[in-house]
Amino acid sequence: MNISVIGGGHGCYAAAIELAEKGHSVRLWRRDSAALEKLQGLGHLVVRDFRGERQLSLGQPGNALTLTADLAQAVADAQLLVIALPSTSHEALASELAPLLRDGQVVFLPPGTFGSMVFAQAMAKVGNRSQVAFAETGTLPYLARKHGDNQVVISGYATRLPTGVFPSRLSESAFAVLREAYPSVEPIEDALSGALMNAGPIIHPPLILMNAGPLEHFETWDIHNEGTVPSIRRVTNALDAERIAVREALGYGAPHFPLADHYATDGDEWMYGRGAHGKLTDSGDWREDIDLQKHRYMLEDTRLGLSFLVSVGRWASVPTPVAQGLLSLATVVSGIDLYAQGRTLENLGLDQLSRSEMAQCLNQGL
Repeated sequence: MNISVIGGGHGCYAAAIELAEKGHSVRLWRRDSAALEKLQGLGHLVVRDFRGERQLSLGQPGNALTLTADLAQAVADAQLLVIALPSTSHEALASELAPLLRDGQVVFLPPGTFGSMVFAQAMAKVGNRSQVAFAETGTLPYLARKHGDNQVVISGYATRLPTGVFPSRLSESAFAVLREAYPSVEPIEDALSGALMNAGPIIHPPLILMNAGPLEHFETWDIHNEGTVPSIRRVTNALDAERIAVREALGYGAPHFPLADHYATDGDEWMYGRGAHGKLTDSGDWREDIDLQKHRYMLEDTRLGLSFLVSVGRWASVPTPVAQGLLSLATVVSGIDLYAQGRTLENLGLDQLSRSEMAQCLNQGL
């Protein structure tokens, strides 16, 4: 299958490597042409995971993995586009992709923060009526970190990816494509259900805000290791209960993939399978310098993700006091009006829809 990976982040490199190793024809697009040229000059990517370390050649004709700085070229013959980027990139990228997408393509946003709506609205704005399926899931398929210009460490692979499609009427054809690349995808109701599986806004805002002291005191701090303590876990569980309450109020069924399963040693398997939290902390790759004004945990998971949860809760008449409290506190810490800048139903122009109108939109599209 022809797959294009859009972007040069941790998840993008991991996706390009895994999908090429599975035998797909993969094209990696990066906006940063200088970084792309440097990678082209190095001639290979180096990956280290549970199978050890190995190299993957790139850039030569006939190779499974090639590079391009031309977005139109990346899109042209792709059956699947994987956009494993922070959702902060969606608006700018959506406007560039909007005129290029064509019938039958599947765009995968892992995770999406309801980015499916952002991309669909961008297509509508430029008058592109192609039948494109946007799919979003609850997390990246990889626990991954880049090391240098051409090296990536993958600490874990997702074993379950609950995924919704917009518009949901295209779900059957979209999953036929998605399963070729990611057999771990699990179909759920629609893209809003997929957006409400996003784990980032549940795990990261409590960890950064309740670890603000050590984050600003020490040069580096691992919020997932020594930063994950019982009091923070209680807040995380309460926040996740609000997410699940919103899902249930909208009629979405179990499994809801509660974040508590990520830490558990028994019960239902979470998205990364058993022992993922230990793999994450053992790697040391998440011991980092987190700037509370600039880091994606604030600008993506809190500003976009947490505001989205609050806005959907308001629309569904479900109280979300923990989410609202964290968002209010983060607004003071960051100095940014996070809800005003958030990915809310208000900012997407959807807050005046009735339940039936929303259901119609999610199924049929714009």
